[in-house]
Amino acid sequence: MKIFNWNNVRLVLMFGLVVFLFSFTSKKNTKRKLTKTDVVFVGESSLFLKTEAVNKLLIENKESVSTIRKDRLDLNKLEQVLNAQEMIEKADVYVSIDGVLKAVVKQKTPIARVFNDEGSFYIDSEGNKMPLSPNFTARVPLVSGEINKKNNKNLFKLFKIIYDDAFLRKNIIGIQIMPNGSLLMQNRNYNYQIDFGGLINIEQKFKNYKAFFQKVSLDSSLYKYKKIDLRFTEQVVCTK
Repeated sequence: MKIFNWNNVRLVLMFGLVVFLFSFTSKKNTKRKLTKTDVVFVGESSLFLKTEAVNKLLIENKESVSTIRKDRLDLNKLEQVLNAQEMIEKADVYVSIDGVLKAVVKQKTPIARVFNDEGSFYIDSEGNKMPLSPNFTARVPLVSGEINKKNNKNLFKLFKIIYDDAFLRKNIIGIQIMPNGSLLMQNRNYNYQIDFGGLINIEQKFKNYKAFFQKVSLDSSLYKYKKIDLRFTEQVVCTK
């Protein structure tokens, strides 16, 4: 005859109690209302989008976040809403244990600003259009002229090279796309114009320009030039 084991009974009862309490707590927690929202921007320190605008998207235009129950939140939908915003590159949304609706937002990064018949807009680091912001103006090259399917890919490559290079990013402030497809550039501190030519041998042309600038800037003769010609990949031709 087996002896009844009270230890096993206690273990079963304790396990059942834990499951019940966990289920009860989880159910009660999901019915709780949110306490607040918290928006965290990562990446670029300059805010093209205000926190208030993100909050408005998060609470779907409701008057107060405290009216929203946790179990009625669709986090995937909220992420889709934020990611559809034209200044946001990526957003992650979640709810903390204490009822805070949090959004971690990465803004798009503008690398050039275009002026053409369509108006004015940024080109971001992925090659897409990005609207201007009333909150902040990015210091990127101002681009004028026609951007089309034929030159779009190479122009984006050019913008990206300039943005990723500390010297070029500081030096090149304007790019004019001529009707024949060649480029004229303006620099920040000197009066000369840069004749870049067509969108070929981009890396080599910039390499030549940087080498020329480093050499000539030592004797302050840069102020004497009116044009720096980079069309020839083997040399830099200067006009006074």
